[in-house]
Amino acid sequence: MSLLDRVAATIARFQMFQAGQKVGAAVSGGADSVCLLHLLREMAPRWNLHLSVLHLDHGLRGAESEEDAAFVGRLATEFGLPFLLRRTDLAASGDNLEQAGREARLAFFAEAIANGSVDRIAVGHTRSDQAETVLFRFLRGAGTAGLAGIRPVTTGGIVRPLLAIDRAEVELYLRERGISWREDSTNRSLEFARNRIRRELLPELARGWNPAIVQTLSHTADWALAEESYWEAEIDRLAALHLTSQNGFVLLKTGCLKELPVAAARRLVRRAMEIVRGDLRSIDFAHIAAVLDMAATTEGHGRLQAPNLDIMRSFEWLRFGRPVLNGLQNRNYRLPAPVPGKVRVPGTDRVLSLEIVENSENSGTGDCVYNRWETGEVDWAKLSGPLDLRNWRPGDQYQPLGNTGEEKIKTLFQQFRIPLWERRHWPVLTDGNAIVWTRRFGPDARLAAQAGARRILTIREIGIGQGQDYVYMNMEGR
Repeated sequence: MSLLDRVAATIARFQMFQAGQKVGAAVSGGADSVCLLHLLREMAPRWNLHLSVLHLDHGLRGAESEEDAAFVGRLATEFGLPFLLRRTDLAASGDNLEQAGREARLAFFAEAIANGSVDRIAVGHTRSDQAETVLFRFLRGAGTAGLAGIRPVTTGGIVRPLLAIDRAEVELYLRERGISWREDSTNRSLEFARNRIRRELLPELARGWNPAIVQTLSHTADWALAEESYWEAEIDRLAALHLTSQNGFVLLKTGCLKELPVAAARRLVRRAMEIVRGDLRSIDFAHIAAVLDMAATTEGHGRLQAPNLDIMRSFEWLRFGRPVLNGLQNRNYRLPAPVPGKVRVPGTDRVLSLEIVENSENSGTGDCVYNRWETGEVDWAKLSGPLDLRNWRPGDQYQPLGNTGEEKIKTLFQQFRIPLWERRHWPVLTDGNAIVWTRRFGPDARLAAQAGARRILTIREIGIGQGQDYVYMNMEGR
């Protein structure tokens, strides 16, 4: 097959284009992207594609960068294609230049798709780039997902038609046709890890170990991609069953990780991390293994840090979140609780509703209802002053219904296996210094409404915007 036919086969295999789409060719001026543009121009009639040219000037090489932009602009004009140029200053980003460049390109591409300039972005990554990526990720300790390398098609609309073509084939194609291209001087710098792999490590592996190392690594990526396609569908299913998103955090029961095969457990942990962070950059095998080790017990609590992640275990629950300040100044609160009225529980999507009801044969029974709704009933006559809503504090104690004496709320937390993060904003209703009611454990037995009470204070938690009582779910029973 000719190079053109092989590229067309790659496009067809991965269904990169649909008939009549607007395709933007990302052209840096280098050999790969110039070759891509020439090939797309020849193949455009097959899919009735409407081509345009995109170029991002990173502003890193002064006049050389400007000449690259001018070269690409002339190429677009020669082909009669629309030219979209974006200039940026990566040197001012203060970030890793390779990473900053990647993010700038993705933002440029996403904007072009979002504003309707193009439907797809075609980039010039070759099989050689694929081999470098797989080897780079392997050396950094990537799993199967990392070894899948560069995806032929991304969810963001980027496609890579040259993934079955080596860089040497690209340059031969251009030379045979007398097509010129630009050389980026930074590609010669060994300061960048990818350049060291390209110019030193891969040639050494080809000479001393495997002359077909590029093809071998590319086949590894193809194999891993197929594996990951299966696992992505499977983890979608498992995530729907086992992951719960709550106020920016993801909750996962440790028991499910123990029941799953290790391969599935690892991937489920990765998915939880990805949901919170948005990506898995800098997450490696050691981070996943540490989470699974921490999840191996259901007693007490544990905590570990991963890049941009704070992961806690409390009893049989894991919580994945971003690092946040957890000082007392960020969790303690005390608010007036009007009667009748409602007051929001800070840090949650719940409201405490307080109502006075006259006694009837169906109320004032001395029982607290803790089946479907979280409801407490207190004898209004036994209260002396304005009520306050505050969070639980260390040392809080009172006498719950059914107890013969006072109990520390912390002890009740332990008894009912309430995770640490649930305790931080745990609502406590007070009358002066006396605790009247607290979530789940109900009213103080000495204040609870009895059959003879004339006026009863009814306390309920309501989910904001739900229009119905908030159902507090015991974490152990979820």
